[in-house]
Amino acid sequence: MSEMRRVTAICNGTVVDHIPAGRAIQVLRMLRLDIGRSNPISLVMNVPSAKLGRKDVLKIEDRELSQEELDRLALIAPAASISIIRNYSVAEKMQADLGEELVNIARCSFWNCITQNSHEPLPHKLRVANVDPLEIRCSYCGRGQDMDEIVENIL
Repeated sequence: MSEMRRVTAICNGTVVDHIPAGRAIQVLRMLRLDIGRSNPISLVMNVPSAKLGRKDVLKIEDRELSQEELDRLALIAPAASISIIRNYSVAEKMQADLGEELVNIARCSFWNCITQNSHEPLPHKLRVANVDPLEIRCSYCGRGQDMDEIVENIL
């Protein structure tokens, strides 16, 4: 028996597939899609996936993600695939790519880090210490960052 399509196709926009199950809400928050947007967004959570077992999927109509948004996405869903849809067809396909350093994506959550001082003109730098399991550290103070804290400290 074939799987019935759970969400209709979109004419133009972005489809983010292979989000780890249960993380789509964090992705919405990190991309700031949960506030002040008028674009329709379809969200499917915990659907079967041959690749992940279970996954979430986001469809964002009439909007293509910027490189900065793709960098943010890579924090939550480093294995996500992104499809740019134009006229109901896949125009581009990309993978979320987590680089070694994240500059001005999120601020360090440690209250005493030098980056918390508004008089210091330093860029906010986090480095990827480990990919699996994901470990992010501040480049200045070395403190490990919790994913929930990163979501709350997005720039």
